[in-house]
Amino acid sequence: MTEEIIIAGFGGQGVLSMGKILAYSGIMQDQEVSWMPSYGPEMRGGTANVTVIVSDERISSPILNFYDTAIVLNQQSMDKFESTVKPGGLLLYDPNGIIHHPTRKDINIYKIEGARLAAEMGNTKIFNMIVLGAFLKLKPIVKLENVILGLKKSLPERYHKLIPMNETAVKKGMENPEKIVAV
Repeated sequence: MTEEIIIAGFGGQGVLSMGKILAYSGIMQDQEVSWMPSYGPEMRGGTANVTVIVSDERISSPILNFYDTAIVLNQQSMDKFESTVKPGGLLLYDPNGIIHHPTRKDINIYKIEGARLAAEMGNTKIFNMIVLGAFLKLKPIVKLENVILGLKKSLPERYHKLIPMNETAVKKGMENPEKIVAV
């Protein structure tokens, strides 16, 4: 099994953190992983993306042009990465701020109302964990217990008190992906 993923959105949405947690989760399952971030100098508010590869086999290169999955959190990323999803692949997006919704008919399209759910849960910072949960419901490439271990590995110890809230957010995301039929 090899899963090649691009996660893209605005800096500050937790794009790089989501990728790092996913990568650490793969490591906790004894898988090969690659985590390659890309962001502009503006960081917060500018666009950011991260390529994550999780595999049972050695990874030859972290550089990809096409992905099994694109997780898209803003319109600029939708415009840039919708076309890079392999036929039959997955595009998961949060519709908040998306004006032009995906239109491809040769991929599986799902949305997750991560921003809305995070606001309802009282903490917008868990948005990325809700989105991660939706992804893992659709493609369970890592187990939830390894996501928790990944959180422990990627978060500084002073933030470990937030892990239960993040676990709740992942579970909430797992309950809420919605299949979209492109028109």
